[in-house]
Amino acid sequence: MIRNDARGVTAYHFFGDIRQALFTLRSGPRAMHYTPFGTALFDSGAHVTAPMPAYLSALIADASKQHGVDPRLVAAIAARESAYNPGAVSPAGAVGVMQLMPATARYAGVRNAFDARENVFGGVHYLRTLLDTFHGDLDLTLAAYNAGPGAVQRYNGVPPFRETKDYVRTVRAAYEMALKR
Repeated sequence: MIRNDARGVTAYHFFGDIRQALFTLRSGPRAMHYTPFGTALFDSGAHVTAPMPAYLSALIADASKQHGVDPRLVAAIAARESAYNPGAVSPAGAVGVMQLMPATARYAGVRNAFDARENVFGGVHYLRTLLDTFHGDLDLTLAAYNAGPGAVQRYNGVPPFRETKDYVRTVRAAYEMALKR
């Protein structure tokens, strides 16, 4: 008898009532475990209360509505990424309010990453893609936003990088605080 499931393929040999596994071929890394945060992540009509320039608050609200993401989450990410600075450039080359890397900006259709509107809309589009990819798991989504989705998949969860762990912790805490307001 052969059993094929998400963990692999196992061939069994039976001796009366005794089952013996002859061999097992395992699938690649074990399946990633997702812990969906809840519907708040997709509450695109929520009000942003974080202190920031009014034009950015409006951009975040508009982009969040378009992509179906909670603007409080977007604001928490923007605060951590750039402190809402559209001219911010990281040592790694990430740019703008949402700190988009050049390849991410291209993926999101952003032509001028220093343009606050394009940057926020591109960042929120990318964030929504990550939320969908990681089934609404906030920690995995934030880790992927910081370290890249490949790192999350490679480590089968939040990568063990200090920067990424701190990033997930601080953005999640800011978002949870915003949910309470």
